[in-house]
Amino acid sequence: MERYTVISADCHAGADLLDYRDYLDPGYRDEFDSWAQTYVNPFGDLTEPDAERSWNSDRRNADLDTEGVAGEVIYPNTVPPFFPNGSLAAPPPETEREIELRWAGLRAHNRWLADFCSLSPERRAGVGQILLEDLDAAVAEIARIAKLGLRGGVLLPGVAPGAGVPQLYAEHWAPLWAACDEAGMVVNHHGGNAGPTPTDGWGSSFAVWVYETHWFAHRALWHLIFSGVLEHHRDLTLVLTEQGAGWIPATLDSLDVAAARYARPSSAIARFAGPTAGSLSLRPSEYWSRQCYVGASFMRPVECAQRHAIGVEKIMWGSDYPHYEGTAPYTREALRHTFSGVPAAEVAAMVGGNAAAVYGFDLAALAPLVDRIGPSVTEVAEPLATVPADARSTVFEPDPIRTW
Repeated sequence: MERYTVISADCHAGADLLDYRDYLDPGYRDEFDSWAQTYVNPFGDLTEPDAERSWNSDRRNADLDTEGVAGEVIYPNTVPPFFPNGSLAAPPPETEREIELRWAGLRAHNRWLADFCSLSPERRAGVGQILLEDLDAAVAEIARIAKLGLRGGVLLPGVAPGAGVPQLYAEHWAPLWAACDEAGMVVNHHGGNAGPTPTDGWGSSFAVWVYETHWFAHRALWHLIFSGVLEHHRDLTLVLTEQGAGWIPATLDSLDVAAARYARPSSAIARFAGPTAGSLSLRPSEYWSRQCYVGASFMRPVECAQRHAIGVEKIMWGSDYPHYEGTAPYTREALRHTFSGVPAAEVAAMVGGNAAAVYGFDLAALAPLVDRIGPSVTEVAEPLATVPADARSTVFEPDPIRTW
């Protein structure tokens, strides 16, 4: 091995707003025209010239070539039709009509994404979207996502406290897990969309949201373990993306302790745990080892140091392209910063090999591209002496405890 096959397990894309029109079912196009005329995009970066990185295929591939990234798993980025903002952060719909329109918008996005991925099929694994407000529609859309060839799987929305749908541990969702299992869908849960919505812009509630948002996303792990979803669907794969990686070892230890107490008849807490959580055949850490992965976006050195406790084979590095906090335009430097002291076989697994296995990338098809753009083993092994002055990714942030 002379070069690494780098596959980002966390990238984002979406159509320019008006380009979604032709992907809508015809009955919604007139209403889309009226909505789009008055819609004001809340994201400043989606109104700038570089916004085209979300939908300009040639520009995107050129950028990724420069960064040394051969493949990408694509989450949503732009605003789908009839949404108030990006689907990852949109507040829950409040009316039946709003639910209907958002479904129309997500179906349009999934169709667009399938076409976008078809422009570079060996490089792109698109993640399809669903809503949880209509379970039957979600089950039907999972089948459509599979038929569209979106091998990135399905994006599982978060359920914020007080939402109008049951929490993910509820028996209500059994048909959803069965549909994902039957379709062979990877279930992806992305950070940033499972907690309460900030109420005061950039004020104190936003600071609290930033601090808590990863924890709310982490909840999907123990919801799916303690409700028996991973027990009953042993072929189901769960990926937790852009919510850090360093939390995993301590959380697995805590979940193992809780599960042991739930299963011990003499424990006072066991009577409250319910029959499912108290009768799991594996420890939570074993479900993690069997079925779960972390999309380790802009992975920091302090997280890499925990790689064996997390599981080297469980880690899938991500660049978060084209987001502001992502590694671009210093991805090569970011790889050196995090992985310079790590054995090459472990680096190869974390920066691409694991993602290739989970999402079905054809390494032979990517090989000619990797020969041209892939970071060399020697390059990544060279420690990064100086962080670029204008680097903005959090991967380059020093340990705040040591620099306070």
